[in-house]
Amino acid sequence: MDSDVTAPPADGPDIRLDRVVKRFGETVAVDGLTVDIERGAFYALLGPSGCGKTTTLRMIGGFEDPTEGTVFLGGRNVTDLPPYKRDVNTVFQSYALFPHLDVQHNVAFGLERRKVGKNDVKKRVAEVLEMTQLTGYEKRKPAQMSGGQQQRVALARALVNRPKALLLDEPLGALDLRLRKQLQIELKRIQKEVGITFVHVTHDQEEAMTMADRIAVMNEGHIEQAGSATELYETPATEFVASFLGDCNLIDGDLRSRDGVVADFRTHDGAHLRVPSERIDPALNGSPVRVGVRPEKLTLLPADVPAPDGANVLRGRIEIASFLGTAIQYVVHTAGGEEFTAIEQNRLGGGVHSLGPGRDVLLAWDPAHSILVAKGGTHAGA
Repeated sequence: MDSDVTAPPADGPDIRLDRVVKRFGETVAVDGLTVDIERGAFYALLGPSGCGKTTTLRMIGGFEDPTEGTVFLGGRNVTDLPPYKRDVNTVFQSYALFPHLDVQHNVAFGLERRKVGKNDVKKRVAEVLEMTQLTGYEKRKPAQMSGGQQQRVALARALVNRPKALLLDEPLGALDLRLRKQLQIELKRIQKEVGITFVHVTHDQEEAMTMADRIAVMNEGHIEQAGSATELYETPATEFVASFLGDCNLIDGDLRSRDGVVADFRTHDGAHLRVPSERIDPALNGSPVRVGVRPEKLTLLPADVPAPDGANVLRGRIEIASFLGTAIQYVVHTAGGEEFTAIEQNRLGGGVHSLGPGRDVLLAWDPAHSILVAKGGTHAGA
């Protein structure tokens, strides 16, 4: 361990990565990552393929060695320890069950290898099968079970060892949408019940927002921003976060003036938009910025109808109106050349579009819903 690396106290974060770097040849997969994950948190590493999230998880689990930096678990430096000497378990997307063993013996496998007493094994297996809603499936083989049931077995096998932390590597990625949504809720319930730290890798924004207490959005080996789902969605720090965590309409321009309450943003085509001053990071002063607004925050009005007083307004023309069941999605080509998406809840019934393609409209929104982000990506840290 480097002399300037200080181990976190035992009552500090459950997992700590200190300036961790991972290189594969000339490729830097993880670049100077420092992360603290609190005990009992449900923490998600979210990002696109190749952003470094799975490599980060594998370094926590001991399946990859950092090129530089230190990994702590429970305040203990485990950087050089193999996986079986770390008090964590990993659940993989592939389940990795033993096909020749039934559910009971798959779940008990780790305990039996550790020579845990038979009565204790039986009791702990029964407890975890009840927790994962697998009671009654003890004698089934993996091939006799659905994908969702097999994933529950993999989860039970990890939890029965009572690890300090559970690592989840895209565990729901192979399941259909309906089952994935069901298991998202189940995983959250189980995590609250057992109270241990879960670290979950996913590229699915909705999955991360549904389950995690804290989300770290990764990009090119860095954490762009970390926070709760609400913080990341409502106040993203960068263009990348704004666009990756939900849909966001963005427009170029410059900050022109500020009166302490709102700032005046002049778009590239001369429109004036207002942004609350508390949403403006001082670090953005003098930097290229973009203003954004979420599709559901927009109100579409016919071009000849006055916009609400004080609203931000852009002019445009509807290109596409798509009925989605619960809502109607509009694609609007703005006067400045941007393509904006607006979502209008289906309150009329029957899939009736209140406005159709070719209609000139106003895109209006409350300035309080404006998002101001750095153009491109900056690495805000964890």
